[in-house]
Amino acid sequence: MPSAGPDRRAAKTVEIGLGLGSNIGDKPANIARALAHLAARGDVTVTAVSSIYRTAPWGYLDQEDFANACALGTTTLEPAALLAEVKTVEAEMGRTGGVRWGPRLIDIDILFFGAEVFDSPELVLPHKELFNRAFVLAPLAEIAPHLWLGGRSVAAAAAQAREGVEKWFKG
Repeated sequence: MPSAGPDRRAAKTVEIGLGLGSNIGDKPANIARALAHLAARGDVTVTAVSSIYRTAPWGYLDQEDFANACALGTTTLEPAALLAEVKTVEAEMGRTGGVRWGPRLIDIDILFFGAEVFDSPELVLPHKELFNRAFVLAPLAEIAPHLWLGGRSVAAAAAQAREGVEKWFKG
């Protein structure tokens, strides 16, 4: 039987971390819908979700505050296939292109993929900006306080980088 192309599946189940953000419409509901869409597709099992955090925009400042959250989960997909799933969910929800760091209905970033280091033009893991973003560190430390990535403690980094991040409500 001929192969249908490269295998999209990893050899085993891998723990993943996701960062989610929204600043259009019902922001917390957009995050919940994105996680539901991702789980419904069947390739990601969500195991923990942080509280929702309110953060001021950065990069492009002329926009509403963001709702941000992180989620832990598992998948059997390879990193590139997981990225394709995430982008599909964003598109299904109506995300369109726009200003870099600008307003968005939903943004889903893959923060880590087990202990794997992955570097391609489309995806760098662990996420290359993770330790520079308080809006990711605070919610990730909430649900994974003992997590170390690239030899660094997420909780210790979050404790030093909380400026501009406030808990909005428990998700």
